[in-house]
Amino acid sequence: MPRKNEPTERQCAVSRKVLPIDLLIRFVLDPEGRVVPDLKHKLPGRGVWVTAAAEAVATAEKDRKRVFGRGFKSEVRVQPGLEKQVDTLMERATLQALSITRKAGELVTGFSKVDAALRAGPVAGLVHAIEASDDGVRKLAAVAASEQETANGWEIVRLFDSTQLDLALGRSNVIHAALLAGSASENFLSRVRELEAFRSNTALEETSNAADEVAQD
Repeated sequence: MPRKNEPTERQCAVSRKVLPIDLLIRFVLDPEGRVVPDLKHKLPGRGVWVTAAAEAVATAEKDRKRVFGRGFKSEVRVQPGLEKQVDTLMERATLQALSITRKAGELVTGFSKVDAALRAGPVAGLVHAIEASDDGVRKLAAVAASEQETANGWEIVRLFDSTQLDLALGRSNVIHAALLAGSASENFLSRVRELEAFRSNTALEETSNAADEVAQD
């Protein structure tokens, strides 16, 4: 979210398109002149904004002199793998948000407890480890389909392996989890959407479609 009196739109240094800041990633220079991501928009100094898409960040790294050099108006250092660095930071923030759902009492783990939660009332989403069996995922999906109202809009998250879930939740062998309704769950799901959009280059597709609509008008 933009801070008070902060512009809600910025120009992407790669595409030169003006976009809402929630579709952009801010980069700043650290004291040694290295380009670093500022996902929370809180680090001091001049910022350079790039569309929140893996492809756009990779392009910015490749064309660093034009994108970052021109944007910061100085010599810059870009460490190899900037796209991966952003991905790792976003993934870490998403797992931290998942940890908060547990602390907020908005998460249950274990197949039987997830099954019971789906039958008891509205669930915001389901989290499955990457290595979860297809049979277990299908069974819980069937329960969700029969017990949850479609309008509830529950989501399925399958981005992390069991080890990552274990570390985030402070438990062992986490394979299935249910997100209960609440602000912590909504924050986690918002982080999930941002991470998925970054990896799938959704922001590039959205801006391209918007440009096509303008051209047709």
